[in-house]
Amino acid sequence: MIYYAHSKKDDIPEQGYSTHVRGVKSLAHQYVQDISYYATCDKVLLSGITEKTSTLHDLGKLNQENQDVLAGKDTAKFLPRNHVDAGAAYFLNSQHFSAFSAAVIQAHHVGFPDFIVEMNKGDAIFRDSSIASEVDRELPELEAIHNNLIDSHFEYGEEETKSDRSVFLRMLLSCLVDADHTDTAIHYRKYPAEMDPVRLRAAERLAQLDLHITGLKQKGADDDRNALRNEMYLACRNAGIDAGITSCDSPVGSGKTTAVMAHLLAQAEKRGLRRIFVVLPFTNIIKQSVDTYRDTLVLPGENAEEVVAELHHRADFESKDARHLTALWRAPIIVTTAVAFFETLASNSTATLRRLHELPGSAVFVDESHAALPAKLLPIAWKWINIYAAEWSCYWVLASGSLNRFWTIPEITGSEKSYAVPEIIDDELRGRLAVYENNRISYHCDLFPKGTEELAKWIIGFPGPRLVILNTVQSAAVLADYFSEHFGREYVEHLSTALTTNDRGNTLERVKERLANKKDTNWTLIATSCIEAGVNLSFRNGFRELGALVSLLQASGRVNREGILDNAEMWTFCILEDGMLRLNPGLKEAAAILKGYFEGNRAIVPELSTQSLADEIALYGLSKKHEKLVTDENLQRFPQVERAFKVIDSDTRIVIVDPSMAKRLQYGKVDWKELQKVSVQIAKYKLDELRTPMIIDKIYRWNLEYDGFLGYMAGIVKLKKYRGEAIII
Repeated sequence: MIYYAHSKKDDIPEQGYSTHVRGVKSLAHQYVQDISYYATCDKVLLSGITEKTSTLHDLGKLNQENQDVLAGKDTAKFLPRNHVDAGAAYFLNSQHFSAFSAAVIQAHHVGFPDFIVEMNKGDAIFRDSSIASEVDRELPELEAIHNNLIDSHFEYGEEETKSDRSVFLRMLLSCLVDADHTDTAIHYRKYPAEMDPVRLRAAERLAQLDLHITGLKQKGADDDRNALRNEMYLACRNAGIDAGITSCDSPVGSGKTTAVMAHLLAQAEKRGLRRIFVVLPFTNIIKQSVDTYRDTLVLPGENAEEVVAELHHRADFESKDARHLTALWRAPIIVTTAVAFFETLASNSTATLRRLHELPGSAVFVDESHAALPAKLLPIAWKWINIYAAEWSCYWVLASGSLNRFWTIPEITGSEKSYAVPEIIDDELRGRLAVYENNRISYHCDLFPKGTEELAKWIIGFPGPRLVILNTVQSAAVLADYFSEHFGREYVEHLSTALTTNDRGNTLERVKERLANKKDTNWTLIATSCIEAGVNLSFRNGFRELGALVSLLQASGRVNREGILDNAEMWTFCILEDGMLRLNPGLKEAAAILKGYFEGNRAIVPELSTQSLADEIALYGLSKKHEKLVTDENLQRFPQVERAFKVIDSDTRIVIVDPSMAKRLQYGKVDWKELQKVSVQIAKYKLDELRTPMIIDKIYRWNLEYDGFLGYMAGIVKLKKYRGEAIII
């Protein structure tokens, strides 16, 4: 008799059970070999558990009812018998007991359970109680069939971990799930057979970056500021750092993007690291950083997209039809968002966790780290940063032009002791770089709330080009629409996550061209916070809705960036909810702190960044839910950790705005790189309210108006104006 692991689909035949198991074992073995090099403990246990789980993860598919469906004898959308329970039962047997193996097998489709709940189940731990007795009866038969197909011999022993248990378990599950999903996708011709990955080749890329910087130095102006940028580059490149976590506090225009990359490459070569992550707070910054890295780091004969991966969305899919759309971490240099990166660390979703095993042995550059995470998530994030540094050989750089040193705040670290996080550049150089910041801009406020019309008329009274940043996608779209309608489309540009990555890129290029034209001054860019960090733009005057201090400091970096003007201003304003403009409730507490600073005539300076965070925590504390996050993590309460750790506290979905791409996805093959270029992310409740149609597995098709100016907000603004209703996005 032939036994199957996957059923026939169209012209693709069934996949044999032994073929699939051998494929999964081979891939999982390779993944574990890769990460064991970087694991500082538990290497034998890691390898042993992965061998067990990859061999017996699909044992339950040998059940006759399941085989009838897989062979096409019976038709069913799902297998009639939960196939993970047999593998879990096998390793809970006293003869070959392995609790870790049972937990991982039980979790390999649905994620880990709450271990506190499981431990209260007694002998039924990690079992499906609805079928456990039936599985126990047929287990000897399933074992016999399996052993006839696959030679299985394991070593057993104590399963005590020296490393953090929660992270260790996620790593085990990641190796199994990625091997399982990858082998299945290869069988269904969604992936090519596994190819040799592109290597980091850190020394070669560093040499090429050095040549690029030398070329810029020769072309650039021979002035003090450029000399300081070159000094910054060399200081970062040659910094003798041995710690696992470092920081880099450098002001606007100091060349941080390339200087820190040089440092990361030098450290990767020194430490034998295999991958570099650049983690950015906003999606629009990614394109600019990716372009820089592809221009400077790609070696002759390489495919730039394979060397520097550009990951905008957290595109993770469970179903066999959509797994190939999941964005993986296989390139040597990955530029992604803080949402995608840190929510992967917290995840209990197998589609997301499958990429986690690529993280050990990586250098991680958290750029604009002040904006990466809300204060409530910093305690658990700090715990993970330390674990991955100490136990998985990761090297972290926390950098910003307005760095808040959150690791010095006891409420975040959970300890009264001060953590020593060395700086890449010394105080003396940082002080000389900061000289150019002192007179670059002046801060002002008008805290009297303004509605749409009053706000627009107030802003255009200032010389342009002007930058306006609002706290919600809705407010930015509404104000941009008002400017276009009342002053003319040529007087306004708009940038937010309502636009696809392609259209955000087009808008940024248009903005750069307009800024380069010194005669084109009477216009305004209206944006969300996505513009306030890491973008090389310079406006005449800036305006930012009242929010966090660090956001104001970062936004000011887009005004008079080179310090050429003598009287550039950065204004803070308040909005009046007039049925169209909308406040962001998530910024209420941080905004109150900044308002207090203005009312107390405090100087707005980068040195206030850490104090503002400490003041916010002292005044409002950390919520009980997020204080509980660290406790839940320690107790392996995986579902609770995933639910509570949300960088953006909204359940969003990927929505395709290109009709032709939506059709291709429905009837043909699309990869994740194509998908992210023509899609946006929208809250699920809004999609339900608008009755937006779903194509496959949590991917939707936009069915309202979309344009390159307001993005998906074009359809919503038009709809709500027609109905005379307030917008809620």
